Amino acid sequence: MPFIDTNIPDLKVFEPQVWRDDRGYFYESYNQQTFEKAGIANNFVQDNQALSTYGVLRGLHYQLPPFAQAKLVRVVQGEVLDVVVDIRPDSPTYGAHFSIRLSDANKTQLFVPRGFAHGYVVLSDTAIFAYKCDNFYSKAHDAGLFFNDPKLNIDWQIDLNKAILSEKDKVQPKFGDHKKFA
Repeated sequence: MPFIDTNIPDLKVFEPQVWRDDRGYFYESYNQQTFEKAGIANNFVQDNQALSTYGVLRGLHYQLPPFAQAKLVRVVQGEVLDVVVDIRPDSPTYGAHFSIRLSDANKTQLFVPRGFAHGYVVLSDTAIFAYKCDNFYSKAHDAGLFFNDPKLNIDWQIDLNKAILSEKDKVQPKFGDHKKFA
């Protein structure tokens, strides 16, 4: 199977098989049967895509139930550092984070189950980031964590003085003060 377990339960790295020849490459970025065989039976209902420049840091975001979202994230062009934080209160890894470089070169994807705050920072000149969601966006259920919380100790792999943030992401609550995922 093209799935790799991480140190956080239910969080999986997906490395699709890529066929290359003199014309370029082909790969399946998603196949419902392949994911179901790996125990991932999400019904994705929305696809999103964002273009960002170097240093843009988006996150850490999540939605509260009943609008919590699982995501399948990947990079179409460029490279990002993708970061998730386990915010499931009953999880043995509550508060732990996981990071991985995703790029158009490695074609690696990350399956992020419900109950994780998610964010990424662009490491290349530009990046196109795409992701599937298994629930629709709800502004009333939107929540987040402060990206540079010392309790989380995330190495974003850029000079954070040069990070480009939305006004919303500059004032997200710290871990422990955040809206609880239940």
